Amino acid sequence: MKQYITMGDVYEAKKLVYDIVRKTPLYKAQDLSKKNKSQIYFKLEFLQDTRSFKVRGATNFARHLRSEELNNGLTTYSTGNHGRATAYVAKKLNTDAKICISKNVPKNKIAGIKNSYGKVVIHGNSQDEAQVKAVELSKTEKRAIVPPFDNKYIICGQATIGLEILEKIPKLDSILVPLSGGGLISGIAFVIKSIYPDCKVYGISMEKGAAMYESIKAGKPVRVGEHESLADSLQGGILFDNQYTYDMVKKYVDKIILVSEEEIKEAMSYVFKEEHFVLEGAAVVGIAALLSKKIKSIGGNSVIVTTGSNVGNNLFLNTLNIK
Repeated sequence: MKQYITMGDVYEAKKLVYDIVRKTPLYKAQDLSKKNKSQIYFKLEFLQDTRSFKVRGATNFARHLRSEELNNGLTTYSTGNHGRATAYVAKKLNTDAKICISKNVPKNKIAGIKNSYGKVVIHGNSQDEAQVKAVELSKTEKRAIVPPFDNKYIICGQATIGLEILEKIPKLDSILVPLSGGGLISGIAFVIKSIYPDCKVYGISMEKGAAMYESIKAGKPVRVGEHESLADSLQGGILFDNQYTYDMVKKYVDKIILVSEEEIKEAMSYVFKEEHFVLEGAAVVGIAALLSKKIKSIGGNSVIVTTGSNVGNNLFLNTLNIK
């Protein structure tokens, strides 16, 4: 089996990211722990300055660019959070970024990219179509493309989450991670399984448009349509020439679970009412999997990675039916 990344790669990322990235806390979910007769913790990645975990991978990738590559600027394609992270990192490293997004990206996420000094380029009706524009900019303007997920440095940046978890929890029985292109779960699962091979790793996605789930079911990367979802951050394909995450998810993830829009909505409402956290749909899919009993036993110590809080005020209030 090919060795995709090493623990040495992850420790290198640890040395490179923390002047830009925050170490985020683990938060004991009291009510959810009681409901499941377990010790459940939320990993609060929405406390990053960009309000999502994506800044970890973007920072590690950019730190591996040559100075002349950085000076030419960055570009990427994104459903929002990765674009905001790329723009933020570019500003921190004294360069600029053009962020290619589709027409489907929510307005609040466009505003977040702009607030992080990114230049927004709207192209096409899907992340795959936005990628075409990013490739064009990389050729015409010699900009470095910051991959959203399928890249060694991106995966290792996200894997620092796993290191932080293991610093706080001496024995981990299960971990629930949102699943889209697989960069986040590949990095975390690699670190966790390297130390605790018996720890169960669950990838959670939405029912419609779950590209990694459909690809693994088909036995190869496949294209899926993008559907309107509260978990819009989990949309997008996994690339037909996927080099890392498809195989890493197959190797390290024990089970992929899909949750419905109603279950995502209920989880957003639950975590707001119980913990007063305002989270986007993609960030609560792990909570949704537990509340809906799609995972029945998670062991003694469990972590749910809550990935981001980039949700528009109106969408959030309407979803929770708050006047």
